[in-house]
Amino acid sequence: MTAPRLATPAEAERLVDLHEACWREAYADLLSPATIDRVFADRPAAVARRRTHLADGAAPTWVVERDGERVGFATAGPPRHDEPPTDLELRAIYARASVWGTGVGHDLLTAAVGARAAYLWVLAGNERAIGFYRRHGFGLDGAEEEHPEGRHLRMVRG
Repeated sequence: MTAPRLATPAEAERLVDLHEACWREAYADLLSPATIDRVFADRPAAVARRRTHLADGAAPTWVVERDGERVGFATAGPPRHDEPPTDLELRAIYARASVWGTGVGHDLLTAAVGARAAYLWVLAGNERAIGFYRRHGFGLDGAEEEHPEGRHLRMVRG
């Protein structure tokens, strides 16, 4: 397994593929396949957004590979919400099921956030992820948001 490295705009399409694969594995018991299909339906737009995001650099994306295949990524940057609890938001962290429990998530979190104060949103019912974040010092603060794919809970590390 490689150490986390910064992703480049040239990887946009592969990162969209990885993102969708991670959703299908992580949310298999939480979201219907139709919901996931809908989220990833406009592939050209998703690739364009990812390419723009990667070129912008304001919220870097870190990637981990195993045997030449991307198996996880994390993105952190300035808050996207009004009145954030900290000045750093962990916007995404996903890993393929094949590497769950191997330290990939820890390595990605360390690369993206380090020991800094940060916050994130997690899908309600995603107990595996909530446990991971708790082990890394995050706690639920009571804030919630409704999204088309479900309720999100905010977790903060001060």
